[in-house]
Amino acid sequence: MEHVSQHPHALLVVLFVAALAPLFNELPIRLRLPLVVLELLFGMIVGPYGLDLIVAEGNLRLLSALGLSFLFFLAGMELDFSALNGPPLRLGALGWLLSIAVALVATYALAAAGLVNDPLLIAVALATTAIGTLLPILREAGDIDTRFGRFVLGAGALGEFGPIVLFSLVLANSEGGVMRHSALLVTFVVIALACAAVFLRIRPPHVVDVLARGLVSTNQLPIRMSMLLLGGLVVLADVLGLDILLGAFAAGTLVGLVARGPGTEPFHDKLDAIGFGFLIPIFFVTSGAQMDLPALFASADSLARVPLFLALLLLVRGLPALLYRKELDGRDQWLLALFSATSLPLIVVITEVAKAAGRMQHANAAALVGAGILSVLIFPLIALSLRRR
Repeated sequence: MEHVSQHPHALLVVLFVAALAPLFNELPIRLRLPLVVLELLFGMIVGPYGLDLIVAEGNLRLLSALGLSFLFFLAGMELDFSALNGPPLRLGALGWLLSIAVALVATYALAAAGLVNDPLLIAVALATTAIGTLLPILREAGDIDTRFGRFVLGAGALGEFGPIVLFSLVLANSEGGVMRHSALLVTFVVIALACAAVFLRIRPPHVVDVLARGLVSTNQLPIRMSMLLLGGLVVLADVLGLDILLGAFAAGTLVGLVARGPGTEPFHDKLDAIGFGFLIPIFFVTSGAQMDLPALFASADSLARVPLFLALLLLVRGLPALLYRKELDGRDQWLLALFSATSLPLIVVITEVAKAAGRMQHANAAALVGAGILSVLIFPLIALSLRRR
């Protein structure tokens, strides 16, 4: 059947939905949902299993991929290592190691029961945190610069970076090239660190002046240079056989190292406008449209796995909140557990690649994505409600 969404006006539908989402929260009703949640829900409505107005193909798929890359780019920019250094990063690393250990125990138990056929990949999917998805939610709540927000960012950064690296190594191991892949990963990290050293040390006054003037003129040189770095590291990661999201995350981290401090707010505001005003909503609306609802409701067995995976997300990523008992009170530990268990973008990536490689059952892939969608719909709302109280 020919989808209506193959018409070039499909992008107009996505842009309409993206503009409608913030307007929904301006209605005189008590229900206020995070924009990410609204974009996903509206995407489901206009997608192939709803009104059939759009489908993730052609230019729309390309723009969605750009939106996902920009989401990770902005997430990397939020990592202020001077603020996160110490307990936020240390506990975030320990927490993610605990998460992957718990996930492996749980998924291998499911494999022994015959419910999954690749416990390692499912464990990686369960050990993810959608820091890019949480970023706009934390900003809306005014928590991005608070002490609690720094712990969420630390846990989320490791919950995003760790699974990307492990996922790349798992795929390389299946192809018999884990040593080569590890060497390429080290090469990428060395190149990224070299770029960071250059950016931080070579800052002649005339260069800084040129960039500052470019930000208020039509050449927009700082923005163009940032986009060049984003594209360069994404392409480098792709050439080295790594996940391109690793390149986007690294590019954001490098830009954040340089563009931090007094006077950089206009620069950040312009990047936010590009990301949250255009590219990122396209990714979330398209992600909602890609929800394979027929596969999810194909059988009672498939549907029953959704709450199972949702509970495992909360267990795997929420349990490490206990490590923060010396830093956060009991209520904030619960909030951290809920935010850390919010996951979607990497689950979508992992399940799509695993299905294409024949390493994950379609029922499990659909259930995992369904659990990820529910985690984005439910966990932040509960956390924000408790936070307001």
